[in-house]
Amino acid sequence: MAPKLLFGKDSMDIREGINFARMREERAAKAKAVLKQQGIPALLVTGEPNVRYLTGFSWSEFQPYLSYTLFFAEHDPVVFAHAGSYHHMPDQAPWIKHWRIGRSWLQSICGFEAALEEAKLFAQEIYRELQDRKLNGEKIGIVGFDYLAREALKGEGIEFVEAWPLLLEASKTKTQDEINCLKTAASICSSGWQQVLEVLRPGVDREFVARKVRESLEAAGAGTAFCGVTSGPLSFERTVTHLPRRIEYGDLVYVPLCGTSYMGYSACLYRQFVVGRKPTSEEKDWYKKVKERLDAAIEATKIGASTADIAMAFPPASTWGYKDEAEVLTVEIGHGIGLVSLAPANVHYNLPVINRQWSLKHPQTIEEGMVISYESLEGMHRVGGVRLENTVVVTKNGAEIIDHFPREILVAGEI
Repeated sequence: MAPKLLFGKDSMDIREGINFARMREERAAKAKAVLKQQGIPALLVTGEPNVRYLTGFSWSEFQPYLSYTLFFAEHDPVVFAHAGSYHHMPDQAPWIKHWRIGRSWLQSICGFEAALEEAKLFAQEIYRELQDRKLNGEKIGIVGFDYLAREALKGEGIEFVEAWPLLLEASKTKTQDEINCLKTAASICSSGWQQVLEVLRPGVDREFVARKVRESLEAAGAGTAFCGVTSGPLSFERTVTHLPRRIEYGDLVYVPLCGTSYMGYSACLYRQFVVGRKPTSEEKDWYKKVKERLDAAIEATKIGASTADIAMAFPPASTWGYKDEAEVLTVEIGHGIGLVSLAPANVHYNLPVINRQWSLKHPQTIEEGMVISYESLEGMHRVGGVRLENTVVVTKNGAEIIDHFPREILVAGEI
């Protein structure tokens, strides 16, 4: 287990906690180092988590591509902010020196001709910023943006390459402050599972439990609060289509709080419950298998280890009679967790990935500072299933679990 945090979610002047200014500076420095290594002088990046990672600027992304940044290897970034943020944020985020109004065509609802005009203005403004820094003619990296934006950039003679792999590379290991953000998110999740123990009982429905848990997560300081409740005969196989259901006596119930975040850093964690009774010997056996898989994967997670070796902790999909490893994708897996995300998502998967689907043929190397979530599932179709997910940080001494809530089957609403 990782050492517990000595501080809470609030910054104070009397002690050292998460140093947000240092976190912004170190994230940007890592990204600049990758750009210099690859010979890319600038990144044009959209997506709130990605812009936040590079610059510290955040917004409510109720529509795609509202704000974006031109991030440089050798210069201060330029932030193109959406209306409102453009007016409010410059004095609130003084570390960002260059602000411009963002251009958006709102998924072309303005009409095709209007969208073309706006996209041209967008591209012309990017060209001017590059020209001012004597970078016109250089090939830049791009993350996000639609077809119209990319065609408009080409129309201005701007060459670009897909740079999402560069952003993944920059963010694959976490700074100490990022790790502490993820530890705080995991600590907040403990409040959610404690609430599950208090409200989960025969006769309630999944949304009642989820709502109460979200309230507790928000009260604990979550930036975003997410709660899934999967129960009874729907709990194997795991589904991400959340179906309404009334909780019955004896149900197996697992509760993922994946997507619950602190400072944009999302947790990806599960815990297992049974309603009204003690678990049966068969259920204990299922859970023992799940826990042993995770323990084996965690034990193998060391600096320099191969994800191919770690993936051997997971059984093949044929174990459950499946024909394709894709049938357990995101179920029997380890995945990096962090801030950057290519598309809007509750959970931000980062490097590395550990599963039989890819790791055996395309292994990756474990590095110090990676933060990885490991999850597994066992059970029987239309009978029930059990799950567990833990998050670890890779240290010089091996992998340390950062979520301290009990890793056992927990009994709720016992009669």
